[in-house]
Amino acid sequence: MTLSTGVLLASIALGALYGVAFCWRPHSLLKLIVKTGSTALLALWAYLLGGPVLLVAGLALSALGDFFLEADENDKFLLPGMGAFFAAHIAYIALFWALPQADRTLLILAAQIGLIACGVVFIRWLAPWVTKDMRFPVIGYGAIILMMGAAALRLDPAYLPVLLGALMFIASDVILSFQLFVRPADAPKRALPSIALWFLYYGGQALIAWGVLSNLD
Repeated sequence: MTLSTGVLLASIALGALYGVAFCWRPHSLLKLIVKTGSTALLALWAYLLGGPVLLVAGLALSALGDFFLEADENDKFLLPGMGAFFAAHIAYIALFWALPQADRTLLILAAQIGLIACGVVFIRWLAPWVTKDMRFPVIGYGAIILMMGAAALRLDPAYLPVLLGALMFIASDVILSFQLFVRPADAPKRALPSIALWFLYYGGQALIAWGVLSNLD
C-alpha cells in the first residue's frame, strides 16, 4: 500500500466515523479531531499525488473552516470559519477556471442562471432569520459559493465528479444554514439532517479532489 492510499483510507475512515457517530453530538475534543482530521487528510492526499496548488489550498482551507466551526459550541468562531470557507471557494473558482472547459451551450447557461436564481431566492428567504451583524457575511458567502457552482457547471464532461461534488457542497451548506440560523439556538441537533449534511459535504470534497486528480496528465 502506498502512502497516498493509506492517507486516503484514513480520511475515509475518519469521515465515516464522524458521520455515523459524532456529527449530531455536542462539541468535544475528540469530535473536533475526527472532523478536522478527515478533511485535512484529503488535502494531504491531494498534495501527495501532486494535485494542483489550488486544489490543495481549497481542501486545506476547508479543513481550517471545519476546525473553526467545531472549535466552540457558542459559535464564537463562526465568522473565522466562514472566512476560511470563503477563501476555499475562491481557490476552487480559480481552479475550475483553469481546468478544461466545455463548449458554451444554452443548456449550461440555463443551468447557471437557474442555480444562481435559486440561490438568490433562498438567501432572500433566509435573511430574516439571520441577525443583522451576520447578514452581510451570509450574503457574501452565498454569492461566492454560487459562483463556485456556476464555474463547475462550465467544466469539461471529463470533470463530472467535480461538478457533482460542487453541487453536493452547496446542498450541504443549505442544510447547515438551517442548523445555524433557523433552528432555535437551544434545540439539540437532529441526527438525520446532521448525517445528510456531513456526507454531502465530505462526499462533495472527496469528489472534487478525485475528479481533479483522476484527470492529471
